[in-house]
Amino acid sequence: MPKSIAPLICVVGVLILALASCMSLPTIVPDLAPRRGPAVQLQGARGPLSAEQSKAILERLASGGRDTDIFARHLALEEAIVGSPLTTGNHVQLLQDGPATYQAMMTAIQGARDHINMETYILDDDEVGQRFAQALIDKQQQGVQVNLIRDSVGTIGTPAAFFQRLSDNGIRVLEFNPLNPMVSRTEWELNQRDHRKLLIVDGRTAFLGGINISSVYSGGSLGKRSRPRADGSVAWRDTDLQLQGPVVAEFQKLFLATWEAQKGDPLAGKDYFPRLENAGRQVVRAIGSSPDEPYSLIYATLLSAIGSAETSVHLTNAYFVPDPQLLAALEAAAGRGVDVKLILPSQTDSWLVFHAGRRYYGQLLRAGVKIYERRGAILHSKTALIDGVWATVGSTNLDWRSFLHNYELNAVVLGTEFGSQVQAMFKKDLAESDAIVLEEWERRALHLRLQEWFARVWEYWL
Repeated sequence: MPKSIAPLICVVGVLILALASCMSLPTIVPDLAPRRGPAVQLQGARGPLSAEQSKAILERLASGGRDTDIFARHLALEEAIVGSPLTTGNHVQLLQDGPATYQAMMTAIQGARDHINMETYILDDDEVGQRFAQALIDKQQQGVQVNLIRDSVGTIGTPAAFFQRLSDNGIRVLEFNPLNPMVSRTEWELNQRDHRKLLIVDGRTAFLGGINISSVYSGGSLGKRSRPRADGSVAWRDTDLQLQGPVVAEFQKLFLATWEAQKGDPLAGKDYFPRLENAGRQVVRAIGSSPDEPYSLIYATLLSAIGSAETSVHLTNAYFVPDPQLLAALEAAAGRGVDVKLILPSQTDSWLVFHAGRRYYGQLLRAGVKIYERRGAILHSKTALIDGVWATVGSTNLDWRSFLHNYELNAVVLGTEFGSQVQAMFKKDLAESDAIVLEEWERRALHLRLQEWFARVWEYWL
């Protein structure tokens, strides 16, 4: 063997062994086979609804949809997996891109009277970050208690002085899982990250989704607005929700549980759980996942929804590196005639994730899954719509990091009213996307195949 190629063969051998170890990873969610269980019970502003009231609301939702029994086949299983209540009487507003989301968030912050709880992965020291910082400081000085959880890795590029200014003005700032083990308040876990994006104002209004606090979200992503900016960068395409109603209390519980788990300083006595009134007709479930649980609750309920799909599975996601179970669920759905469409990025801020996900295109296309890549923007949305009636928006990507290592947060919204809004949004993104055609994909260049192969080796750790 020539000495010049021996090191290369050794490297390749190591990579192959690493890949083999990834392929033998254990199942990470429980058995999702349908099972019999108690009837689904909804919770309203005054607590649990009666079985008759819950049944009437679910029948209204089902009758407003297509010829599908997704509610009967899916909801009881989701209830068993997740455990958090399915709440009625909520108002849900779909927010697309940074400008609309930031405007709604700032309006809510400025109207705060009691407290503001904020949890974010990235909080940049830029124009947008400074605007939020000043708004939070202003409210703290007015007597509104502001509590902030920020992830240590996500905010690694933000100067310590930025957060010191917040603390000096009375804001409670908690660094999630600090990179420096010497300042950690809990058992140190380098790989566990808080990827949630959550803003709760006065315990009555909640925002969640994929948007971080950063100027990269300053532009819109549709039509003429999606053209490259003066600096050559493109807009980021993202999706968030604004919610009012009983479900806000469930998101508040998740925030406070994270604060407690990270051993934050005792919070000021505020009205974190005010009496909530019905704000609308939407049925919503709050789902939080963490690596402390045996499996990702969000991932498990998504798999159950895909497994219950009868007409359509429409997914939009920023980071797509599927595990064998998700691949099987998508292929099985397409195989039974379900319209399975994925909108994925055509450009990204994560080279490895991008190419690791593309490795699976051929397999999915051959199974009948339709794949599209969003052009003209950095796709950062994380949404799903099943049968037009089961929708979720949140922070969870379809990759190993979200499934295994991150704290994530999603809302599941049921019914055709909200489903039609998500479908219209999906249709707009589809119009801004290019279809991946199997015949053309199989003729892609060798250097792309090599990039995919290399990236896939590291998919578990991305």
